[in-house]
Amino acid sequence: MRFAHLAAGLILACLPSLATAFEIEEERRFAAGDEAVELRILSTADLAVFAPVVEAFRTRRPEIAVHYRTVSSAVLYEVIRGGTAEADIAISSAMDLQTKLANDGFARRYRSSLTDALPGWATWRNQLFAFTQEPAVLIAAPAAFEGLEMPGNRQELIALLRDNAERFRGRVGTYDPRESGLGYLFATQDARQSEAFWRMAEVMGSLDAQLYGSSGDMIRDVESGRLALAYNVLGSYVGLGPGVEVVELADYTHVMLRTALIPANAQRPALAGEFVDFLISPAAREVIADRTGLPPLDTDDLLQNPAFRPIRLGPGLMVFLDQLKRRSFLSAWVSAVVQP
Repeated sequence: MRFAHLAAGLILACLPSLATAFEIEEERRFAAGDEAVELRILSTADLAVFAPVVEAFRTRRPEIAVHYRTVSSAVLYEVIRGGTAEADIAISSAMDLQTKLANDGFARRYRSSLTDALPGWATWRNQLFAFTQEPAVLIAAPAAFEGLEMPGNRQELIALLRDNAERFRGRVGTYDPRESGLGYLFATQDARQSEAFWRMAEVMGSLDAQLYGSSGDMIRDVESGRLALAYNVLGSYVGLGPGVEVVELADYTHVMLRTALIPANAQRPALAGEFVDFLISPAAREVIADRTGLPPLDTDDLLQNPAFRPIRLGPGLMVFLDQLKRRSFLSAWVSAVVQP
C-alpha cells in the first residue's frame, strides 16, 4: 500500500505540547494604522479564501485592524486549549475539535439576535456558530469512466469498484484519517451512518487506495488523471474545470459546518462578537457565496436536497475523540484499507 507521508497524528494526547510558538502556515495584518484596535483571528481557512470576508468586515469597521493567521486544525485546537494563541476568534473545519474546546470550557458564550436565528443544528450552547455548509462529495475524472455508468450511491460505488478492479487499481483516493482531522471526522460519521462504509473501505484497500491529507491534493490528482476518483472530498474546494465531475451520493451526503468560537481568554470579546454576527449576517453570506467559493449557511438549499445531512454540532461529535475509541476505530480502518 502506497500512501502519503504521515504526520505526527491529530488528536488530544497524541499532539506534541506547544508552548508560546506554533507553526503558522500563512499570516497577514489587514492594517488600519499603528494605533488601531486589532482583532486577532486564528483560522484553518486559507488566506486567499478568507481574505474577502475580512475585507468586507473592515469595510464596515475600517478603524479596526485584523491580524489573520492560518494554522492546521490540530494546532488551532492545541493552542486554544493551552491559552497560547492570543486569538479573539478561532475558525475551524474540525467540528469535533471545536466542540471539544467549547465543552471543556475554552470558549466564551455569546448571544445576539443573529445567533438566536441560527438553526439548532448550526450552533451549540451559544459558543459555536456555523457559517458555511460544505458537502463531502465523490469526484471523478469522466475519462476514466468510459463505457461505465457513474455511481449514484455507495452500493453502486462498491459494485463498480469490485467489478472493474483492474481499471481502478491504484487510482482511487481518499483521506487518511490518521493524518487528517477532517478525514477522521468524515470517516467516523460514515461509520455511524452506514455499514456500507466498512465494505467500501475493504474494497478501496484491495485496490491499493491512495491516501491523502487534504482535499486539494486529491482534486489535483483527479484533474491530472492520476486518480480516477476520490471519495469524501470537500465539494467547496472543487473548481469548475472539465477534468472533474462532482457526484453528491444520493444515499447520503455529509455536510461539514465551518464554525467560529470566541476563546475563553480573548482580549476583545465584544469585538469578536461583532465579527461572529458579521459572519452569519446576510451581508457576509453574500460575500462568502460570491467571493470565496465556500457555500454559506442556507437552510433552504439543504431542504432542496434531501440527501444532504448536516453534521450536527453537539456532544455526539466527541464520541470518537475518546482515545480508546480512536485507537479502536483507526485499528479497524487500517485493517480494512492498509492491506498487506
